[in-house]
Amino acid sequence: MQSDRDTAHPPKNRYADAPKRADWTIDQDWRSYGEAEHDRWNRLYARQIALLPGRACDEYLTALEALRLSRSGVPDFAELSRRLAALTGWSVVPVSGLVPDDVFFDHLAERRFPAGAFIRPEEELDYIEEPDVFHDVFGHVPLLANPVYARFLQAYGEGGRRALARGQLAELARLYWHTVEFGLIATPTGLRIFGAGILSSPAETMFSIEDSSPNRIAFDLERVMRTRYIIDDFQQSYFVIDSFQTLLDACYQDFGPIYDRLRAQPTLAPHELAPGDRIVTRGDFHYFRAKTAAA
Repeated sequence: MQSDRDTAHPPKNRYADAPKRADWTIDQDWRSYGEAEHDRWNRLYARQIALLPGRACDEYLTALEALRLSRSGVPDFAELSRRLAALTGWSVVPVSGLVPDDVFFDHLAERRFPAGAFIRPEEELDYIEEPDVFHDVFGHVPLLANPVYARFLQAYGEGGRRALARGQLAELARLYWHTVEFGLIATPTGLRIFGAGILSSPAETMFSIEDSSPNRIAFDLERVMRTRYIIDDFQQSYFVIDSFQTLLDACYQDFGPIYDRLRAQPTLAPHELAPGDRIVTRGDFHYFRAKTAAA
């Protein structure tokens, strides 16, 4: 399936100018992917799947198998959605890139996950700032086959609408970042990964679980919503949930009183420990100190 997109200078995101519907979705046009794009997915998949046993949570690995994601090219969103809908009622809808907050929350509240349709260019294979199809589908979508996690993400979308109305989106964004993107879960066999930003990154897969640098702190909803995060490096603190049910229960409540309390409290730096923290592991920050010294 070679095409002229796979020449020496392909665009970073060939969907950037695709016609958008009112809900910002586009046509994936799966048949238009070239051989180089499918090969890129396959190599990303093979590299990451080799690292995840013993590091990713069992719920993720089970869901990955149930959805039949594999090293067989960029997934067809229509086929993937049929499998997902049969399990939890969710679907995957293609978008060209990041969507406005209100659109994002509406999709989640209606059990639709907006996933970037483009795949990262070769020169950004190890890290890309804008979420692409590998991050979104490999990282986020499998856990939507888990009924409890799927209900949590729907509740998050519903809560996003209220956060926008109150002007307190920053606090809710921190909850998403520290759980959906970079969350860890405690299991009888040790800490495991469930955050998509980790699951789709080989370097952070190793760092988040095995490195002594970061703090690992037991999940507390208000504590998480006060904590700033890092967008261009490893996290200085990871939050650890006990179970997806715990996460769901924390989000199935009226956030109004929580937002009122948060207005009166200072935010916390990414590395900062706070009174009352249940510390799973205290970081020594050797990675971050070395980077600072080298700057």
